[in-house]
Amino acid sequence: MQKTDFLVIGSGLAGLSFAVKMARHFPDQQITVITKDSVNESNTRYAQGGIAVVTDLLNDDFDKHKKDTLIAGDGLCDEYIVDLVVKEGPFRLQEIIDLGAEFDRSPDGSYHLGMEGAHSARRILHYKDVTGFKIQSTLLDEAHRLSNVHILEHHFAVDLITQHHLGEVVTKKSTDIKCFGAYSLDLKTHKIETYIAKTTILASGGIGQVYQLTTNPAVATGDGIAMAYRAKALLENMQFVQFHPTALYGNPGETAFLISEAVRGFGAILKTRNGKTFMEKYDERGSLASRDIVARAIDSEMKASGDPCVFLDCRHLDIEEFKEHFPNIYQKCLSLDIDVAKDMIPVAPAAHYVCGGVKTDEWGRTNIDNLYCCGEIACTGLHGANRLASNSLLEALIFAHRCYLDVIQKASTLSHMENIPEWQAAGTTQPREWVLINHNRTEVKNIMSDYVSIVRSNERLQRALNRLEIIHQETERLYKTTTLSPQLCELRNLINVAYLIVKQSIEQKENRGTFYNVDIGAER
Repeated sequence: MQKTDFLVIGSGLAGLSFAVKMARHFPDQQITVITKDSVNESNTRYAQGGIAVVTDLLNDDFDKHKKDTLIAGDGLCDEYIVDLVVKEGPFRLQEIIDLGAEFDRSPDGSYHLGMEGAHSARRILHYKDVTGFKIQSTLLDEAHRLSNVHILEHHFAVDLITQHHLGEVVTKKSTDIKCFGAYSLDLKTHKIETYIAKTTILASGGIGQVYQLTTNPAVATGDGIAMAYRAKALLENMQFVQFHPTALYGNPGETAFLISEAVRGFGAILKTRNGKTFMEKYDERGSLASRDIVARAIDSEMKASGDPCVFLDCRHLDIEEFKEHFPNIYQKCLSLDIDVAKDMIPVAPAAHYVCGGVKTDEWGRTNIDNLYCCGEIACTGLHGANRLASNSLLEALIFAHRCYLDVIQKASTLSHMENIPEWQAAGTTQPREWVLINHNRTEVKNIMSDYVSIVRSNERLQRALNRLEIIHQETERLYKTTTLSPQLCELRNLINVAYLIVKQSIEQKENRGTFYNVDIGAER
């Protein structure tokens, strides 16, 4: 059994930001960060575009940013949350700059502000096309300097510890659920360790790997959302899965390479294989419409033509300037024999971001005492039915800070729960049929990609629900009789996440933002 003052699950922008602030405020208390891979492997690392913050007060203001966010969210954003996030943005941005984060500047020394889809002004601060990586590296450097931050790599969080593990009955209707920490699988020793904490922060990222094609890294299997669901946390808006319109088509590997929305903001235009533009048929903003509209438009064009992708045309742009702003994208295309000065870039939509998640209030609190959520795992009310481009890094910074503020207010009243039972593995054996785990994982991804993708229908959703129930039963039997492995844990989590997306899709009765069901009728 391991005791820590504050347990952080996840090492992306949200988790590290919270950990650093807590460590500075409480130098005599221990902050433990657990992550199932290396510490820098998270969705934050792959965020290319940047962070949306109002800094140019001559050409932009809070009301514009707020309006853009509300329009993108298609009427389902919490306006109070949008207002506080937009207005707190400059303060949180300055904090990360003070830590050493760099952003590109124009020749006159001002920040070079990018434009992205559905924004009415240039407000995207960025560092080349690796903004997330730069910010995360800054926070990691600071975390390593703080002696009371303990980062445990290759530790897989298995389950949150609640009264359920003390023998009490916990249901969705329970109003006094408490979190005491988490069980974690050490991937090097293969032992389940018990981490007891006064407060637990879930910041474990997204769910992209529930689909065949995703921009998310292999670690994004919805572990935190699944753990919270099993602990009876409230979850909302899981039906709103954002598909990024422009993932590089034909990129080998499990993760699709993202062609940042900032490339379209730079002037790139979406076209069909024969070089014809098409976005004007779907939205007056053309290639700079919001992600939900662009993704559905591309999906429609691909189905009409039978082509597996559309194309992003950059050939009319200043290529030297393109290489300066998007060096990573330029080199990636070159590695696949695509010269953006001469060739159009093949792109297709890929699962990118879940707009819902664990329901939180304005301080990152969940319905479970001493359990907070921030980052992509949380449903704060900011995104509504569709996230505005580059609001994700902003949200992570804002709510990590708000979690920190709330925790320090009550820190003196917090204590550890004693007598937490160790993980029980008696009666389990090593799995004899690994093919069962691998096959079920592939089947879940196929089900979600075929039936619960950009365009859905009642029949597809019901079929997905039926298939998932069978896989769930098979996997639970395996879970109860075999020793834990990361493969089995991830499969179980993917099934939970897939179920939530399907169930809440069935409950959704109107087309909004990223959600479109052909049986509901015309879009609003």
